[in-house]
Amino acid sequence: MANTLLMPKATAVWLVDNTALSFDQIAQFCGLHPLEVKAIADGESAQGIKGMDPVITGQLSREEIARGERDINHRLKLSEPKVRVPESKRKGPRYTPLSKRQDRPNAILWLVRNHPELKDAQISRLVGTTKSTIEQIRERKHWNSANLAPMDPVTLGLCSQIDLDIEVQRASHNRPPAAPTGDTLLPASLTERLEPKGEEHDEEKELDPNAVFAKLSSLKSKPEDDEDEDDLHR
Repeated sequence: MANTLLMPKATAVWLVDNTALSFDQIAQFCGLHPLEVKAIADGESAQGIKGMDPVITGQLSREEIARGERDINHRLKLSEPKVRVPESKRKGPRYTPLSKRQDRPNAILWLVRNHPELKDAQISRLVGTTKSTIEQIRERKHWNSANLAPMDPVTLGLCSQIDLDIEVQRASHNRPPAAPTGDTLLPASLTERLEPKGEEHDEEKELDPNAVFAKLSSLKSKPEDDEDEDDLHR
């Protein structure tokens, strides 16, 4: 449900001329800048606009105006409307001006070729077309297929770059990641489990503790034998 101020600038003109509210209060209530309200009061802006009484339209009460005049810090509030009109929601494809409708097939062909991940409903939202037309262009059954040339819908002014990026992001969100091509590095989980190969590793693996101690004993006894030989020569 929408509850917005009708004709804010005309309302500001009336409030400036008929109340003692501050520029900031009027600006806040009407959604304008305080300098713009000051320009209205100085006669520099909105000279041709006739003021509209918000009390008559039921959007502001006399009591609310009096409360704001007594307290400069009071923020005016819209009165509750007696009749609420629901906001209109756009249904169906986006409206395309007549001058640009001839470019829609070229835009559809561009989207089909450059963004195959887009669904028909997304293309329909972007350029304002029907699913049957998209299917005809995709299968090259369109009556003018021979003369179509792919053209960016953003360049043609059929949609904004932001809208296109949003739809592409939505379409790519649930797509599985592409399989890697060519040689790639092994994941760390595999490389950590690899064991070095070679003779050194085999020797360490087959090492006998008894042989190690025997070798150490022979090295220890060798210096003693050398000392005995020196004594004999003396």
